[in-house]
Amino acid sequence: MRQLVYLSPLPWASFAQRPHKFVEWFHATTGGRVLWIDPYATRLPALRDLRRPSAGASGATVNRPKWVTVEGVRALPIEPMPGGTFINRLAWRAVAERVARFCAAEKTLLVIGKPSAFAFDCLEHANAARSAYDSMDDFPAFYTGVSRAALARVEERIAAGVDRLLVSSTALRARWQTLRPDARLIYNGLDPGVLPAADVAKLARLGDGQPKIIGYLGTMGPWFDWAWLTALAKQRPNDAIRLIGPVFSQPTGALPGNVRMLPPVPHAEALKAMREFDIGLIPFIRNQLTDGVDPIKYYEYRAMGLPVISTGFGEMRLRGNEPATFLIDAPDQLGGAVDAALRCRASDDGIAAFREANSWAARFDASGVLE
Repeated sequence: MRQLVYLSPLPWASFAQRPHKFVEWFHATTGGRVLWIDPYATRLPALRDLRRPSAGASGATVNRPKWVTVEGVRALPIEPMPGGTFINRLAWRAVAERVARFCAAEKTLLVIGKPSAFAFDCLEHANAARSAYDSMDDFPAFYTGVSRAALARVEERIAAGVDRLLVSSTALRARWQTLRPDARLIYNGLDPGVLPAADVAKLARLGDGQPKIIGYLGTMGPWFDWAWLTALAKQRPNDAIRLIGPVFSQPTGALPGNVRMLPPVPHAEALKAMREFDIGLIPFIRNQLTDGVDPIKYYEYRAMGLPVISTGFGEMRLRGNEPATFLIDAPDQLGGAVDAALRCRASDDGIAAFREANSWAARFDASGVLE
């Protein structure tokens, strides 16, 4: 493959996640150009949209290499309605033609990171040499009503039509097992090149009885378990609970005084802030939204040598036997879990091995999308 069209589930101007790492891997592997398509609204508007933080509140920085071209899709938020896609095709005609011309120039891989009517049109008409759908979430579960039903239909058509179906968790693989038994499980990962060195000397002092920093790095959305977090803070009043990231879902009550909420910062700064943590947290509610999630922050915490305390959601539910990983759903057990986590020890060799084994390059090399 000489080129890539990537239909992304998130804008280029956002924290670098799996989509960004995929296009970086593609370019590093092939030297090819990338046409990145930012997402558009595929559901009907909702009142909660008025309460969402602004796009600039993510703390993300924008750094676009010369080999990446970013395009947007003009569309009204009417896709689930009868006739909505027909109307939107008039609006997105120019970018659809741009994708087709790009695919005609050289042998091109089309990767769909978010299901949509536009994505299906590209799959059907852009004439890419090869195609893949990277199923990173149970996307319909984020929607309700006609929006959920419409997205589920178009997602199934895309999954059936692509050459390769990738999934990021065992739950997503099970979801597609009947339609695509050939789905390939490609877990999330980490980028060793952007991670600061772990402070192994500090980690060796975890059990010294001094107050610790128990931290969370990431978005706090509807999946964030504030009750769990509050219980932890109350059981560890001498420790600092530090939360870094955008807040999409506010806590329902007052938080204990040892909880400090910090605004989002660029990813490089966030990773440096993680270096100050003594324990990493992943307090997600267990529901349909999180069943298919393989949290990137797990890999980043462990790659920094941190012990992890998490609820047993998504892919985390299978990691109870992993080193320095504690799955706690009962709030009254959180204090003891912290004590156990503080007895864990990290080593430079162990951290280096974890980083190499779980790198994005290792993940995508195994995807088979370039075969």
